[in-house]
Amino acid sequence: MRRIAIVGAGQAGLQLALGLLGAGYEVTLIAERRPRDVRGGRVTSTQLMFGPALRIERDAGLALWDDDAPVMPCFELSHWNPQAQPEAPVRRFTAPFDEEVRSVDQRVKLSRWLALFEERGGRTEYRSVGPAEMAEVAAGHDLTVLATGRGELSALFPRDTAWPAHDRPLRSLACFYVNGVDHDGSDPGAGYVRATGVPPTGDVIMMRALTVGGPCDILLFEGRWGGAYDCWSDRPGATAGLRRALGLLRTFAPWEYERFRRAEPTDAGAALYGAITPAVRRPVGRVDGGRPVLGLADALVVHDPVTGQGANNAARAAASYLAAILKRGELPFDEGWMRETFDAYWASARHTHAFTELMLSDPQPERVGRIMGAAFAHPEVAHRFTNGYADPLTYRSWLLDPVGADAYAARFGV
Repeated sequence: MRRIAIVGAGQAGLQLALGLLGAGYEVTLIAERRPRDVRGGRVTSTQLMFGPALRIERDAGLALWDDDAPVMPCFELSHWNPQAQPEAPVRRFTAPFDEEVRSVDQRVKLSRWLALFEERGGRTEYRSVGPAEMAEVAAGHDLTVLATGRGELSALFPRDTAWPAHDRPLRSLACFYVNGVDHDGSDPGAGYVRATGVPPTGDVIMMRALTVGGPCDILLFEGRWGGAYDCWSDRPGATAGLRRALGLLRTFAPWEYERFRRAEPTDAGAALYGAITPAVRRPVGRVDGGRPVLGLADALVVHDPVTGQGANNAARAAASYLAAILKRGELPFDEGWMRETFDAYWASARHTHAFTELMLSDPQPERVGRIMGAAFAHPEVAHRFTNGYADPLTYRSWLLDPVGADAYAARFGV
């Protein structure tokens, strides 16, 4: 029986571990926190997941919250600049998703998957692992997969110089899980995924989710550096942070303030602050002795959450790696195979990274403004843009390609 170690118990690491365990592999999962600590901790993300990624979970038997997690049927995008044009109307479009969209608090999902791994006979080691410990892990297994991008471990994988190198995060982030938004049917838009962009300030993104106490709403602020949304350096508690967030909504998205004005944090761990530096790394790292280890998901590719792709990428990566491992049979998991395994996943996933880079570019290419202008005026464009989030590969021929974007925008007279 082949022995595989997975370091990191996030979406990708746990999904891969459960898949390998079900296929008869001897799997050791190294995690920092036990299920009760994960569930009782702080929120870690917004984990918006679109139809293709949800199908991956369902096919794997891991979609355990279909009866409980709210489905968001539409995407609503608003643009407004109250400083430059206080009297100008809000530009807005709403478009339906072709497939379901959900968000399950990772405290709920990962704690249950971690418990499930143990219930099914998987071996779990609860400890922190640094570069020195990775050598010991790799020496005792046929394959070692690193599925966490935290701390010093990411330095095992060299940067991919074919992609832009960022020396700092692109946005200041703050996230709040809240109760108190009405979902009685009187305001259908309250159940959509919604984003409001204010050019000098940044973006705020709203969505529904399932958290430890049941359905809730999420507020995610994507602040431009030096703007009004860049105000979280003091890391306030959940209640104080939400009070500040409501003040920002009152000024920069007053229609959302009306929805959230009675909101309260879902729990003491309902606030998250931080910033993410995007990166693309090469898939093979080496530990002491020269033994190769394979990176997975966040260990190699890190996105800003503005396009909601993190959990989707993790699900796709885990599914792709699982298929490659099963196909390998008894052949060695050598460096050549590791590179091929990542390349097979990256052939599609690179478009996700390109899409996120494009949406955060400052200034954005002129073609983005033309496409978005067409989306505000033409439902066909709004629908196509909205459903590209589910699979950014579909942006390749028009939004990501300058010539294709110009040709497409010209069809609508913009």
